Amino acid sequence: MCRTLLVNEIYSSIQGEGSRAGRPCVMVRLSGCDVRCRWCDTAYAYEHGQAMGLDEIVQRIRQLDAGLVELTGGEPLCQPAATELLSLLCDAGWEVLLETSGTKDISTVDPRVVRIVDIKCPGSGAVEKVCWANIDLLRSGDEVKFVLTDRCDYEFAREVISRCDLSARCTVLMGTVASGQLTAGELANWMLADRLPVRLNVQLHKILWPGKDRGV
Repeated sequence: MCRTLLVNEIYSSIQGEGSRAGRPCVMVRLSGCDVRCRWCDTAYAYEHGQAMGLDEIVQRIRQLDAGLVELTGGEPLCQPAATELLSLLCDAGWEVLLETSGTKDISTVDPRVVRIVDIKCPGSGAVEKVCWANIDLLRSGDEVKFVLTDRCDYEFAREVISRCDLSARCTVLMGTVASGQLTAGELANWMLADRLPVRLNVQLHKILWPGKDRGV
């Protein structure tokens, strides 16, 4: 098996999303993605990166010295060696998160890893790529994330949450695209009106470092 990954960036930051928002975290962003969401805010990670061995990546994370590590992208599961890296990070004692587009099978991911799985809404232009089989693989410690552009996306997400009983399976996150087509306040009002059992997902890192795309 190849023990090399194409890495876009590795940096220390504040976890900006999900149930661990606000905690120091080392972010490992891999290059490559075949999803191409219309609203993608990390298109710079589609192609360019540096080839790094798994041991080299682990050493770099160790130098940044945080107890929480997230593997993200791009789409990290596009690269076969990503699952081996996740296991190595768990073996080293870190709390490990994987953020994935939800278009790839997560069954091979080490069970010690917290899987943060997107479910693409119509506004992404990628709803047909969703791997629906992943829902049956979710555990209570995992998280599902919906990124919304408008009311149509909200109604789609609400229907999926109800039909799949997602809130009984794991934490469910709802957030808005970074471009501001839908505000967090509008989304919060909809959630309250429908009494949805979900968590409003505000991108804390973009509040802390406005206008900065990389390294946050």
